[in-house]
Amino acid sequence: MTETFVPLASIGRAHVRAHAPLAPVPATGTLLDRLGRPLTDLRISVTDRCNFRCSYCMPKEVFDKDYTYLPHGALLSFEEITRLARLFAAHGVRKLRLTGGEPLLRKNIESLVEQLAALRTPDGQPLDLTLTTNGSLLVRKAEALKAAGLQRVTVSLDGLDDTVFRRMNDVDFPVADVLAGIEAARAAGLGPIKVNMVVKRGTNDAEILPMARHFKGTGVVLRFIEYMDVGATNGWRMDEVMPSSEVVARIAAEFPLRPLEASAPGETAQRWAYEDGSGEIGVISSVTQAFCSDCSRARLSTEGRLYLCLFASGGHDLRPLLRGDGADAAGANDDDILSAIGHIWQGRADRYSELRALRGPDTTDAAAPRRVEMSYIGG
Repeated sequence: MTETFVPLASIGRAHVRAHAPLAPVPATGTLLDRLGRPLTDLRISVTDRCNFRCSYCMPKEVFDKDYTYLPHGALLSFEEITRLARLFAAHGVRKLRLTGGEPLLRKNIESLVEQLAALRTPDGQPLDLTLTTNGSLLVRKAEALKAAGLQRVTVSLDGLDDTVFRRMNDVDFPVADVLAGIEAARAAGLGPIKVNMVVKRGTNDAEILPMARHFKGTGVVLRFIEYMDVGATNGWRMDEVMPSSEVVARIAAEFPLRPLEASAPGETAQRWAYEDGSGEIGVISSVTQAFCSDCSRARLSTEGRLYLCLFASGGHDLRPLLRGDGADAAGANDDDILSAIGHIWQGRADRYSELRALRGPDTTDAAAPRRVEMSYIGG
């Protein structure tokens, strides 16, 4: 995985230039990386905090009461997030996904949704505005989020059996409350709703069929995600990965399936329809069937670092461009920030999952930099 870092002094906005200024990158609505992939999706982490302690994301033994989270002053303000989102849209981003941590823990998140919902693409279309949540606060928040302009939600739910679910979230949170949140989102019109289940062999794979039975025919799109080697604290092992092909086969044995075409370029999920017309499922196979070749997603962390891959070890700090870095307390103008984003994306060649597949999933590189935690940049 290769990342090209762009010195702030090179984009023509710093007073002291250690590098020759780079040529400006204007906003044309289409921005391609080194592998010809466009930038179309931006995932925005609004908090590094979560009220769950799922072992595959924020294990309790690491994220304990002594863990140091980002101070409030380090977080991007809603106005800063909206400014960046507007500039990303000028470069071709059409979809914004709010994530975390748990994004509904961010105070007044509805205000941010309202600001983002007012943005438009260069051709005047509203952006596709979505949010991923663990569902724990949806009963309270769903109506306000819809009223603010949120279009859809994706809910993480790793099983219907209450004992299994409580064990996986590791804070003794009941599954009934998440199901109530999904119903509240449906009633508010935040749909079509997607439910994401991370499958760990030997932990919750017995929940695959109960989940399929429960959501079949409801209009909810259930998606199964292979347990991934994100971050450095989740103790990932290949023998706990259940390939998506096994998930599909298990469901198809009870409910016949047929493959569907992707609904959009760069879609992460392979889609399967129930033969009886009662809905569809999806599988996300980043371990066994890498989809790096058409990945069009960038990730903005809570305090303004731009990451070009879920498995990245470093990001590009955009916050000094917004706030100034001492040399320029006023920060950069829009054209300079657009140019910085352009240079960063044009230098992108990340394809971690493809490289993992080439070298073998059990191969580790002790000298490789520590990967960023998923709770910090969102899934």
